[in-house]
Amino acid sequence: MGPLAGMKVIEFAHVMAGPTCGLMLADMGADVIKLERVPDGEDTRRMTPPTIDGESAAFLMMNRNKRGIAVDLKHDAGKEIARRLLRTADVAIENFRKGTMERLGLGYEAMRQHNPGLIYCEVSGFGRSGPYADRGGYDLIAQGMSGLMSITGEGPGRPPVKCGAPMTDITAGILAAMGVLAAYAHKLKTGEGQRVDVSLFEAGIVHTYWQSAIAFATGVAPGPMGSAHPLNGPYQAFATANGWITVGAANQPNWLKLVDALEASALKDDPRFASNDARMANLPALVDRLAPLFKQRTSADWLERLEAVGVPAGPVLDVVQMHADPQTLAREMVVEVPHSRLKKHQSLGTPVKFSATPGAVAHGAPVLGEHTREVLAEYDYSKEEIDALIASGAIIAAA
Repeated sequence: MGPLAGMKVIEFAHVMAGPTCGLMLADMGADVIKLERVPDGEDTRRMTPPTIDGESAAFLMMNRNKRGIAVDLKHDAGKEIARRLLRTADVAIENFRKGTMERLGLGYEAMRQHNPGLIYCEVSGFGRSGPYADRGGYDLIAQGMSGLMSITGEGPGRPPVKCGAPMTDITAGILAAMGVLAAYAHKLKTGEGQRVDVSLFEAGIVHTYWQSAIAFATGVAPGPMGSAHPLNGPYQAFATANGWITVGAANQPNWLKLVDALEASALKDDPRFASNDARMANLPALVDRLAPLFKQRTSADWLERLEAVGVPAGPVLDVVQMHADPQTLAREMVVEVPHSRLKKHQSLGTPVKFSATPGAVAHGAPVLGEHTREVLAEYDYSKEEIDALIASGAIIAAA
């Protein structure tokens, strides 16, 4: 299943950014083997509530489609298991602090001696070089330092606000998957592996493309604008008689269509709103004129009228409403996933569609040590050796 069928990935990652990379690769068909620590697995298992029948909902989301083994990397036998897996792997993913894998004897320089084709993906707070390379990193810190929090919120003078989603974690994971695939293309042509170095900090910076362009041009740092756009308008959320909708009248034809839908032809003759430049220079006045008009009809009425004239618009949905939206369902972005203990549960689907090699969410996240015996047997450990490793505490294998 999927275009990456046959790719072998060893994931040492935990919580969000690194596991997002593994999730993306697994959804596209890679065999992702997740190594969890002994005795209690990775931290996301304890990010509760909520749970689904005792299983962490967060862990279920981030680790579907992966096989899981539990290995003590502080144990000599555990290190040897990791080395054996890495010697034939296409990809390794880790998001520990700088130097952790090297101290374990599992760093890139050590492993490339045995596997020159290894793609070694390191996801960290600030990258593996530069003055902050030794710092730990969290999404909140990266959002603050990357400029994201300075442009998020209702407007000037209000407290800083982070994006509701862990933006830099998820983006770093997606960028890491992109980097891995680029390195894999190079490997297929040359046989050579390489390091892939991705940070939460830079994952936040790439979301400031528009605002950085403005700052480079003007020398002024843009601030928060609520739901509005820094370069086009009107392009934001408006309150209606019974809720909120978003309206994207971001070019001149759409602006004129919007005025027609609003039945406010006088706006066409107002020089303050005659062009996008003028509208952006007078955005507060524009919003003051539009806001009362949108409150005259319900969200459904406006969405019908705007669709009829071809102005992009949509409702502001909460997450549960988004899950039930017909487009979400048609695109298979809510799926039922089989699970070894829960039988099945709901999860998000895979966002990249392929016509010839479709990916899929084929199985749920592993219980701790679910595939330890299966994976080690594939790497030529005998049943007796596996039993001895369990008895020594080097591994955990689920019953």
